[in-house]
Amino acid sequence: MSIRIVTDSGADIPQGFRDDLTILPMHVYFGEKEFLDGVSLTHRQFYELLIESEELPKTSQIPPYEFEQVYEQAVAAGEQVVVVTISGKLSGTYQSACVAAEEYEGKVFVVDSLNATLGERCLVDYALRLKDQGKTAEEIAAQLKQARKRIRLLALLDTLEYLKKGGRISKSVAMVGGMLSIKPVISVVDGEVVMVGKARGSRNGNNLLVQEIQKAGGVDYTMPYYLGYTGLDDHMLQKYVEDSRALWETHVDHLDATSVGGTIGTHIGPGAIGVFFFAAEES
Repeated sequence: MSIRIVTDSGADIPQGFRDDLTILPMHVYFGEKEFLDGVSLTHRQFYELLIESEELPKTSQIPPYEFEQVYEQAVAAGEQVVVVTISGKLSGTYQSACVAAEEYEGKVFVVDSLNATLGERCLVDYALRLKDQGKTAEEIAAQLKQARKRIRLLALLDTLEYLKKGGRISKSVAMVGGMLSIKPVISVVDGEVVMVGKARGSRNGNNLLVQEIQKAGGVDYTMPYYLGYTGLDDHMLQKYVEDSRALWETHVDHLDATSVGGTIGTHIGPGAIGVFFFAAEES
């Protein structure tokens, strides 16, 4: 039986990436105007609107009905389904996927990535790899639930402004942080966003990222990994790549970067950089 992999646009995978991968778009709202993430709103368009807007956009979970439609079509075509979603602690999308799967026991397997953006994409890529190796849908889901423990998301934020707008920090903390050029480093731990450190200035922030990667046991370069950035260009990320050359140059020839979309970009703003990988050692 053939297998279809399904995910949400929070994984920041472009539409049409593979024929056997279905990407359901998150809904993004700027005021009363609604967009479909990655369909009617590109990453670049999102950041152009974000920079111009005084209020934060809103994102909404994918409803069960949209998952159910995909399941019904896949099962009718003789496919089993493996679903990988954004962390259930960050969005109700995982719950929607589970609710829709209740009528498809043994045919649809839902996995919470416990991650977001390109961390989620790492798990989707691994699911596709396992499918290509001939694993069954049930085997893929079981291996994903084991592998997700090793995924690391580490991001250096350029500004505290968007955390302030989202009510996650106070105005006074954001003001002081801006005056001191504080660059917070965040991670996703057990499906939740946590702050793992703060640094003054970009160089110290880059150093902190390197330290956190080393603390994780390094990068498993045999598994999917990504570099990501928010905003309109990857200038800061390329600087980080050069500064951290010792981490990667003996493993790969170069590192590609891709943009992070609105699901996470809404909360951290432009100018952030991130690394997303499977840790070489499970902590």
